[in-house]
Amino acid sequence: MIGILIIAHAPLANALRECALHVFPECAKGVLALDVLPNEPIENTLDKARAAMASLGLDDVLLLSDVFGATPCNVAQQLNDGLNTRLVAGANLPMLLRSVCYRHESLEALAARALAGGTQGVLTVGSTAPQNQTGKRHAPSHDDHQQ
Repeated sequence: MIGILIIAHAPLANALRECALHVFPECAKGVLALDVLPNEPIENTLDKARAAMASLGLDDVLLLSDVFGATPCNVAQQLNDGLNTRLVAGANLPMLLRSVCYRHESLEALAARALAGGTQGVLTVGSTAPQNQTGKRHAPSHDDHQQ
């Protein structure tokens, strides 16, 4: 099983974890969160992140961070060895839920699933879905949206 460590600006990391536990309460042990506080020295945050990784007690860890180039991601990059860890930036709830569901796969496959879950979870939603509308049937056009 692969551990998941979310490192994000406070309070996002813990909020994402709590949402995941709402859906999958059994994942509590293998999913940890580190909220990066404003004005905290990066060395302190890095120490906390290392301790969180160690407390997972797992060989492989998927690191999820919110914004590429920001402090949480920079901390995660220092933990990312490319062998036993993979880092995916741009964390969102669909990404985390997908990751939780596929923790049994390889680390490489899990990172790919996380990326897919995150990107597929972002879409424009119309006020009505054409496939759910009743009434007059019409030929599909470029205005029809389907998932």
